[in-house]
Amino acid sequence: MFTFANNFIHLNVNKQQKAHKQALKVISSDRERTNILRKYEQNLIAYLVQRIPSWISSDMLTLIGFSGSILIFFSFFLATYVHPALLLLGVAGFMISWFGDSLDGRVAYYRKIPRKWYGFALDITADWLGIILMGLGFIVYVPGSWEMVGFGFVVMYGWEMITTLVRYKITGKYSIDSGILGPTEVRIVLSIIFTIEVLVHHSLLYMSVIVTSVLLIANIVDTLKLLKLADECDIREKEQSAQKTN
Repeated sequence: MFTFANNFIHLNVNKQQKAHKQALKVISSDRERTNILRKYEQNLIAYLVQRIPSWISSDMLTLIGFSGSILIFFSFFLATYVHPALLLLGVAGFMISWFGDSLDGRVAYYRKIPRKWYGFALDITADWLGIILMGLGFIVYVPGSWEMVGFGFVVMYGWEMITTLVRYKITGKYSIDSGILGPTEVRIVLSIIFTIEVLVHHSLLYMSVIVTSVLLIANIVDTLKLLKLADECDIREKEQSAQKTN
């Protein structure tokens, strides 16, 4: 009896492991991740896509992710006019945002009903509107000229998005990461900053300057790499055109 039970458990574990590996393969098939937490994040996503109820669609997950951005905006608003500790709602907002944003497209691929270009357009639009909301919330929260830091953050994030789209156009490969940093790492850093701000008031002002400066440096580096890549593509196309002419 014990042997039968042990064999049953072993068989069930193997079946789950096989299903997890298959899900992991499917969700990572159309993009290359380089972020430092990719191994843990991809395993978690592979686990979740198998358990999302069938009645929850990809569009619903995108809406859930966007609701996280709305919550982040209101966390700034409530922290300003009700109580500073309510800024912690923003941490919950980042978690909700990660959940919806990470699973919407992956669920579609796992269910074998992807809409590549529709999903791409919707995802980019939702991300951009979410960043605008975050920037507006920051402007509501901070005093005076510090508002320019919020504006700078939105500009830097927009620059990063443009670089990502242009890289996709040139290479045909879509990556949401900038080196070892991806949206997940950025959400974690911002959640830590929000938490510290509740403990040490106005620390957010100085840390936001650091984050925006880091984004500026990363964008400059990525843009230089992109220009080099674009130049190589131009040279290759000219060589191919010359060979056809000859």
